[in-house]
Amino acid sequence: PDKLVGDQLCASSSNRNFKGRQGSSTGRTVLMSPVMVVAAAVKGHVADAREVFGLSA
Repeated sequence: PDKLVGDQLCASSSNRNFKGRQGSSTGRTVLMSPVMVVAAAVKGHVADAREVFGLSA
């Protein structure tokens, strides 16, 4: 969905975060780099992009 519902969790690479920004006042937004957002989308949960894509630190 385009907006969070209830207590959903969102991975976002935006540069701002505040209560209700993603649609739900009780949802959580995790701010991270674009590559980390992609890793989370691929795995379906917050994941380490280095492990998902075989990257080095």
